[in-house]
Amino acid sequence: MSNSTRKKSPRAPSLSLSEALDGALRIYSKDRRHAIPVELAAQHLGYKSANNGTAIKALASIRYFGLIGRPQEGKFAVEKEVEDYQFAPSPAQKQALLRKWIVTPPIFADVLARFSDGLPSDAALKFEFIQLGFLPDAADTVVSVLKNSVEFAQYYDSPRSSVETEANQALPDNSGMPSPSNPAEASEPSNTGSLSNSQTADRIPVRLSGGRRAYLEIPTPFYVADKQRLKSQIDLLLAEDEQEP
Repeated sequence: MSNSTRKKSPRAPSLSLSEALDGALRIYSKDRRHAIPVELAAQHLGYKSANNGTAIKALASIRYFGLIGRPQEGKFAVEKEVEDYQFAPSPAQKQALLRKWIVTPPIFADVLARFSDGLPSDAALKFEFIQLGFLPDAADTVVSVLKNSVEFAQYYDSPRSSVETEANQALPDNSGMPSPSNPAEASEPSNTGSLSNSQTADRIPVRLSGGRRAYLEIPTPFYVADKQRLKSQIDLLLAEDEQEP
């Protein structure tokens, strides 16, 4: 089977959140939040070249967690929230950011939502990732990465409602989406539908080329963490055909 047709595992970090954050902070210590060439970003991480396979995976992992962005083609910049983490005055604010970052990769968000009370055994978790399309060896890696990230972020140490409160208090809401207190701003009243007997949703039309139209269904209430998951999923779709640095 050729390399072009060989099955690939879904995109997921190959570094844990602690390792990715350490890398982002190293880049920040050198160039703050300036947009820098990918080659220089790799050198800040200790690699001789961005063409090194390990360097490519490291930079990709940092991006998957939302710690660096690509403001220009061929350049990376550390995100504002990394700076916020560096100078946050309270542990609660730092932990809220960690818990936000751990669910930024869509694959992690899906698995953590599925296991809301704690992760299962390694074997059960590996099976879940294989079901999601990972090759067995890649599943072993992502299991280790997720477990280390969960421990670092102390993801299960507090009730989910407590985490959500911290996130809303500590994180700026720059998504441009409506807040839970006024979800009606998200769409035209005539497009309101329902998700269940107890939950409503605003149905937002999105015009596409060729006269086509897509729809976003935004549930009420719609929290900051929900907005981040939606943005992450859209980013993943946009990155499907994008080559790594």
